Amino acid sequence: MINRREILELAREFGLAPHIVEKDYVLAWVLAGIYNHPDLGGTWIFKGGTCLKKCYFETYRFSEDLDFTLTDAAHLGEAFLTEAFSTIAAWVYYSSGIEVPVEALRFEIYQNPRGRTAVEGRLAYRGPLQPRGDLPRIKLDLTADEQVVLVPAEREVHHPYSDRPDAAITALCYPYEELFAEKLRALTERERPRDLYDVVHLYWHGGETSDRALILSTLEQKCAFKGIEAPTIEGLENRPERAELEAEWGNMLAHQLPELPPFEQFWRELPQVLDWLFGSVVEMVHGAAGSYPLPAGTDLSWQPPRMVQAWHMPYPLETIRFAGANRLCVELGYEGSTRLIEPYSLRRTQEGNIVLHAIRHMDGGHRSYRIDRIQGARVTNISFAPRYAIELSASGPLSIGMGTRTTQARSSPSRGRRLTGTQPRARTRTSHSLTYVIACLACEKSFSRSRYDTRLNPHKTREGYPCLGRTGYLVETKY
Repeated sequence: MINRREILELAREFGLAPHIVEKDYVLAWVLAGIYNHPDLGGTWIFKGGTCLKKCYFETYRFSEDLDFTLTDAAHLGEAFLTEAFSTIAAWVYYSSGIEVPVEALRFEIYQNPRGRTAVEGRLAYRGPLQPRGDLPRIKLDLTADEQVVLVPAEREVHHPYSDRPDAAITALCYPYEELFAEKLRALTERERPRDLYDVVHLYWHGGETSDRALILSTLEQKCAFKGIEAPTIEGLENRPERAELEAEWGNMLAHQLPELPPFEQFWRELPQVLDWLFGSVVEMVHGAAGSYPLPAGTDLSWQPPRMVQAWHMPYPLETIRFAGANRLCVELGYEGSTRLIEPYSLRRTQEGNIVLHAIRHMDGGHRSYRIDRIQGARVTNISFAPRYAIELSASGPLSIGMGTRTTQARSSPSRGRRLTGTQPRARTRTSHSLTYVIACLACEKSFSRSRYDTRLNPHKTREGYPCLGRTGYLVETKY
């Protein structure tokens, strides 16, 4: 298990409460336990907002629940689930040191609106923060009567923490097109803030590379299955839930985001999503004209690390990447003054300096800022329409990875060690039993360390030249 300090560092980087980051950390290990279980691994299909966060988009809202469609309805029984999660709890403890007390497992069996059995589960856990009093909990939503239209996809689970196992954590997920259709169906049926947020992000960051016809046909089947009409902007605007959707925007999303985007920004985008999906427009109207024009002297061979991390800057650099993904302006402190910018690209110069390329929001002027000279950064709720492609985060569904790790979803399952019921007592791992491999952001030279610290001393490149880089990123951990 990672230590408390790592959670606090990432909480600062994301601009979130530490317990939100801790839950994100624990969620990945619970997913690993589920997908290493011999009965659950091939029959539970991961879906919902947490699936988007953990398996598709790194820079995204932090979700808190685990939603699954089960292909075997026999699993929706309290006795089966208690036994299965007792085994999973032992595996998670053995593998990570996270405690999931068996005596605190809770499974409520109920009938959903279609008269079919569903389950709401609660898993308590004791993670790196070691809270006093009542333990935090993870909610499980399990159903077996959802219509699964497309073949599930195996995806790597995003785990930007130093105990990331060498054998990647994977999950069986709804494919991108089915997630898009399912979120549109959910927005049509219940109009909740997280559904609107998710639909617009799916459009922004994956629509150009997805199969629009496949999304539409999947949506039509899901709406027919639920007995509802396909979504229209008039139908969504005139429903009684519309007022509550806006009123609850902050209550349901603010704690999951470094900065809450304005509701109007997302509601204004929704007609464009529907026009694109139903073919009223041929191309996505949100698309930018092209890449940000980079100046001479840019090292085109370098790309920023794709996995979110603690950069150990005087300001939280990851929140700038969040701002770009959400089309929000950043209030940037630089060389003694403050300016409002639209962030677009993070690149390295041939001299080894990491530079943020941006546009001044007020006058459209192009600017660049060395990240080691930035004095402060605050995400605002001022939205902007992109003038270029935003390169701070991926423009489509991510294959998550960093350094030399494999990043593609495997075509055949590789589940790792299977669960066998009784496991040996866990060995809680600490930083003293690990070697951290840190790569320089500027020259990519690697350093092995006995503790987690991405700050670098003066050093030379592999070719023997002085390097100006003073910050690195975690490539891998070795036991």
